Amino acid sequence: MIFCLTAYSQDNKNKNIKEMNILIAFFSATGITHNAAERIAKATEGTLYEIEPQQPYTEEDLNWNNNNSRANNESKIRDMRPAIKALSVNVADYDVIYLGFPIWWYTCPTLIYTFMEATDFKGKTVIPFATSGGSTIRKAENDLKVTYPNVHWKAGLLMNNVSNNELLKWINQ
Repeated sequence: MIFCLTAYSQDNKNKNIKEMNILIAFFSATGITHNAAERIAKATEGTLYEIEPQQPYTEEDLNWNNNNSRANNESKIRDMRPAIKALSVNVADYDVIYLGFPIWWYTCPTLIYTFMEATDFKGKTVIPFATSGGSTIRKAENDLKVTYPNVHWKAGLLMNNVSNNELLKWINQ
């Protein structure tokens, strides 16, 4: 298996970003992460795909000042898997998946785990990106790597205040 992943990585190193099939899958509760995903899609010419919760989040659900809000409860119970709408994208068609989300309580929403478990990421490169009001992406990256150790992860990016030059540099890594 290690040989296969190494060979896959070597093949992708020789490919230009424009030659790869790229998916930008994201969850956005307020539109901020959606805007970040659109920037990545434009820069990579990738396919934009929104991960949608079965039950949309309301303002009340997202109120981080309310200890009993839906988002806070989901953040406290890390093995919770909120339902998402049926996937209308075939991840198998893509080489690289940019995975976007807002940072909730220093990590990704558990809805992202639902997406990860809804499909097979074998042989795929997954690159996280996030938006946040004050946290970094590092804990979210680590949590994803620990939970899904068989996924080929690349370094993520917190999209807050990222210039176009910084974005392109990250994409071309």
